[in-house]
Amino acid sequence: MSTKKLLSPIRVGSTQLANRVFMAPLTRSRASQPGDIPTQLNADYYVQRSTAGLIISEATQISQQGQGYALTPGIYTDAQEAGWKNVVKHIHAAGGRIALQLWHVGRVSNRLLQADGQAPVAPSAIRAENTKSFVIQPDGTAANLPTDTPRALETSELPGIVADYTQAARRAIRAGFDLIEIHAANGYLLHQFLATNTNQRTDAYGGNKENRTRLLLEVVDAISAEVGADKVGVRLSPHFTLHDIQDAEAEAMGLYVAEQLNIRKVAYLHIAESDWAGSPAVPIEFRHALRKAFTGTLLYCGNYTAVKAEALIQSNLADAVAFGRPFIANPDLVARFTLDADLNTPDPSTFYGGDARGYTDYPTLKSVRDLAVQA
Repeated sequence: MSTKKLLSPIRVGSTQLANRVFMAPLTRSRASQPGDIPTQLNADYYVQRSTAGLIISEATQISQQGQGYALTPGIYTDAQEAGWKNVVKHIHAAGGRIALQLWHVGRVSNRLLQADGQAPVAPSAIRAENTKSFVIQPDGTAANLPTDTPRALETSELPGIVADYTQAARRAIRAGFDLIEIHAANGYLLHQFLATNTNQRTDAYGGNKENRTRLLLEVVDAISAEVGADKVGVRLSPHFTLHDIQDAEAEAMGLYVAEQLNIRKVAYLHIAESDWAGSPAVPIEFRHALRKAFTGTLLYCGNYTAVKAEALIQSNLADAVAFGRPFIANPDLVARFTLDADLNTPDPSTFYGGDARGYTDYPTLKSVRDLAVQA
């Protein structure tokens, strides 16, 4: 199996990376409580995977209002910033590079996660059907509960949302992150503004695609002014239909956003595919159009193997590929791709919450060989 291109170096914005095997953002629900603070266990987990060309961190909420799942880390308090600084310090010591993914879930939340039990917020007061939020209930038990009906954000509140993103990016750079990824995919707040069924606004942030894109681009511009566009990536998922997203203009919007990001010269565009989870597949025609619209680093993520990733990069339709579940079970995934070695199988029962089991205890090729020698 040839992985020549996949394993070759790449420059993303102003950051030089060792290879094009990126680690996808993966929610693992292991932030310490109270306070949703990253710990040394999180640092150990990421350090094990530091041979990835770029680690994209688990989604990290920019405010309490932006949280939709219990036990996920934030980047809006001093303690959270300090926790992340420790994580990044260890990754850099191991030679790795990491981007922090900034997250506001919007309507994909429950009152139990919101300050004073308030309703979640969204572009419009439309509940996400067939969507659940992971919470810790008042009696201390964990549960997946239906999301609550959100309230529509007032126009006057939107500068505050932009400010929360900007402050989070400022904290991230202070903590040492190499890049910032703005999460505008997977049915969360910025995606809710983009999609036709979740954005029913009649102000300057609703209606045509230019208006529906306004908030995302304000966030991109504000963060770029703060940290530099060469350190900014954006994640989109135009064909995503989970979390009750039904966008009648999904591809047109995806291409429009790509064009706008190209004008702003952001470091990379990250496309999340989710056909493996029931959403439509990304058509080849759209891939070609996207490549034409965005000339920066183009990254795809979605149930790829090394062979499929190499083929996509060789076809010039992508510059890098992110791997999710393979990185969960294979901390040395880059070495395994290099040697064409077998992969460990991930254990879904340990994906969310818990301790080191299923988090930092997957065997590496070296550990397996060491055991064989001892035997």
